[in-house]
Amino acid sequence: MAFAGILKDAEVAAALEACKSAGSFDHTKFFKSCGLAGKSSDDVKKAFGIIDQDQSDFIEEEELKLFLQNFSASARALSDAETKAFLKAGDSDGDGKIGVDEFAAMVKA
Repeated sequence: MAFAGILKDAEVAAALEACKSAGSFDHTKFFKSCGLAGKSSDDVKKAFGIIDQDQSDFIEEEELKLFLQNFSASARALSDAETKAFLKAGDSDGDGKIGVDEFAAMVKA
């Protein structure tokens, strides 16, 4: 698991189970239930690095769409509506992508 050493498998599994139905993803609930919201800034930055698949220092819309698959390869892709809502929630400067500081603020919100 990509998040080994950062998150507990059981918490990740429970978080994924809670949003397995299309339209049910809520980033705030997910970050809390998987345990990321309670992690250190360093751990949140490590998580950002995992989610930032292309290592561009930003999480773009396509990476958000596949967000859950970072936690489990068999997880579903987010719907377009979920992806856009997730991006809107995290993109505080309006540049169409989420930087590490924006991600950290969203995780800790």
